[in-house]
Amino acid sequence: MAKHFLIIEARFYPDISDELAKGAIAELDRRGATWERRQVPGVLEIPAALAMAARGAAKRHDGYVLLGCVIRGETSHYDIVANESARAIMDFAVANALAVGNSILTVENGAQAWARAKVDQKNKGAAAAAAAFDMATLREELGLADG
Repeated sequence: MAKHFLIIEARFYPDISDELAKGAIAELDRRGATWERRQVPGVLEIPAALAMAARGAAKRHDGYVLLGCVIRGETSHYDIVANESARAIMDFAVANALAVGNSILTVENGAQAWARAKVDQKNKGAAAAAAAFDMATLREELGLADG
């Protein structure tokens, strides 16, 4: 049976998010997986959306692909967003044995973000989808898949 993934994307930088999603979707399609896409306003909302989806009554996702971008600005807000979202995602994923691929870019500027997001460059969206798929496979092999 095909694996099914939820792509959760922060829309604060919509063009970057769209490029990350393009890479993620292509990778999931290449692997024969199905997917659905949900959007949240920013990176800080991704951990809550992940928790909602994983604890929802349906629990119909084999894994999660997390996409977004945090670009350093002039204040310490960057550090808060990058650190707190990463910690919340990791803590929740480990505590609940979730298959997660995380491509929330943390960069100094737009050029770095685009180099990582573009499908013809570093294609971090595809990397996140591949990680989620591989972790879902491992989860299944270890007997942790829901069913």
